[in-house]
Amino acid sequence: MKRVIGIFLTLILVMSTLVGCGQKNTPADTSGTKTETKTETKTDTKTDTKTDTKTETKTDTKTETKESTTIRVAALEGAYGKELWEDACKAFEEETGIKVELIIDKNIEDVIGASMKAGDYPDVVSLATGRPAALTETMIKENAMEDLSSVLSMTVPGENVKVGDKIAGGFTETSLTNPYSDGKTYMMPMFYNPCGLFYNEGLFAEKGWTVPKTFDEMWKLGDKAKEEGIALFTYPTAGYFDAFFYALLYEVGGADFFEKVTHYEEGVWDSPEAQQVFDIMDKMASYIEKSVPSNANNDNYLKNQQLILDNKALFMPNGTWVTGEMKDAPRADGFKWGFTALPAVKEGGESYSFTWFEQIWVPSEAVNKDAAKQFIAYLYSDKAAELFAKHNAIQPIIGLTDKLEGEQKLFYGIYDNGSKAALGGFAATEPVEGINFNDTVFGTINSLVTGDKTKAEWIDAVKKDSDLLRPALK
Repeated sequence: MKRVIGIFLTLILVMSTLVGCGQKNTPADTSGTKTETKTETKTDTKTDTKTDTKTETKTDTKTETKESTTIRVAALEGAYGKELWEDACKAFEEETGIKVELIIDKNIEDVIGASMKAGDYPDVVSLATGRPAALTETMIKENAMEDLSSVLSMTVPGENVKVGDKIAGGFTETSLTNPYSDGKTYMMPMFYNPCGLFYNEGLFAEKGWTVPKTFDEMWKLGDKAKEEGIALFTYPTAGYFDAFFYALLYEVGGADFFEKVTHYEEGVWDSPEAQQVFDIMDKMASYIEKSVPSNANNDNYLKNQQLILDNKALFMPNGTWVTGEMKDAPRADGFKWGFTALPAVKEGGESYSFTWFEQIWVPSEAVNKDAAKQFIAYLYSDKAAELFAKHNAIQPIIGLTDKLEGEQKLFYGIYDNGSKAALGGFAATEPVEGINFNDTVFGTINSLVTGDKTKAEWIDAVKKDSDLLRPALK
């Protein structure tokens, strides 16, 4: 797809009737945007007038998408807020002439879910996997996403560089972007976050404690903190243990073991490496503040995060967005965010930090796919990256981390300090009735903490569901 570097002069009057990049919380009626019959490019017809040809030549518009097009972009309003999306949409409109109708909400699945079931799809959706509603996972399972491999070879609108040349290595070669292992990219990586353990650096300095380098050191610190009425761990919701769990898989068995686990290989959960993972997770559960499970939901998770700021817990698995979520929260005197990768499983072992990133995708039933792809390509422009970075939303763009300062430099520099990056997740399968594997693996942490389930019961459930998912692999 060639980039847009001009606007159709003959469509100025049409532009005044279109909806701009305004915030909407409900899908809009698109009946007023169907102008294709009068805005076809010269490649779609053999009867274009000479006037049309001259106009296209003068403006050098080399795309199938006209400025009269309006695309609908649905985005989750997360910890970064909504202004970054409003700014990006406006900048895209100015660059291409394509209009954007922004649908943004903290529960975007509720806003667009019903209309999608009725066949009314947004053109672009910014929504990551791992959400309780699992809308993105459902789209994957139903093969309902457009192949975006061509976006990687597109020229970034307003620049002279290909999208694929700007994205850091590895981010478009993972199951989080290529869910079917067919060499095609269906989801593009957006804001990424090194995930690990957050803590109060000020408290450690006050107590004279050092950050554990191994899990054995972690348990010893937990016993010491318990004597002072401080829990070793808290967590926002059980789902946040995905990053912890994936990094741990890498630590105990490397990339090969990770691949076997995430592709449900027969017998993998009976391996010594898997038993080590279960043992560590179970022991960790015994060190978690007991009030956490009751607040581990979308309504009260901030209370669990507050435990770190109040010095009632030492460590919390999370991503870099947490500092924005808690920026106005009260905190103990001398509080200072600290961040570390998982401790190694043994002395001299490797330490990993999982890199979690949000995904953006196009429904296969979207109406304006070409314009949607242009929009996604533009999100990797220097202009868009700068707008996003102002809201602490960092993309995996080569060279971007060199421009960071303060806490962001600390967080995104974790891989400069000896820690390794873990990428990937459980492979997509055909829908299997009654199974939500993320809930089976991660959600059970709540029950381990409360004592409602034992480690043996957890292992049995994981093995059972894994066996059922194996034949359903895509």
